[in-house]
Amino acid sequence: MVSVTNVRAGRCHCGAVRFEVSLSDGFNSIRRCTCSYCRMRGAVVVMAEMGGVEILQGEEVLTTYRFHTGSVQHFFCSRCGIYTHHQRRSNQNLHAVNVACLDEVSPFDFLEVPVMDGVHHTSDTGKPPRRAGTLRFVPRA
Repeated sequence: MVSVTNVRAGRCHCGAVRFEVSLSDGFNSIRRCTCSYCRMRGAVVVMAEMGGVEILQGEEVLTTYRFHTGSVQHFFCSRCGIYTHHQRRSNQNLHAVNVACLDEVSPFDFLEVPVMDGVHHTSDTGKPPRRAGTLRFVPRA
């Protein structure tokens, strides 16, 4: 199981991009999303305040992708293609960080992960964020 330390090191798959992240609330903010991009990407994320992601190496190989409203950037390594983090659309003062990129952390360390309704995003509906369900990992006995 993961430790509760709020400052974590991370990297992309090939190691070209290395970063350090200060998690806003430890792993309490862990989640997935049902929007078209997150659904295809399949990442489990955790939150960091704006400025909480410090790129230590490889900033020049990070590239971005914008979709839908184009208001936020999704960052990934241009060499291996791994998504590292993105700016949140519903709160642009937060970054969502791919937990699979964090050293000694796996998405499978979390037995339950809340899944947020990104299809009916709060920025589109004007309604409060809605939980769509829960992703569960059941380890083999």
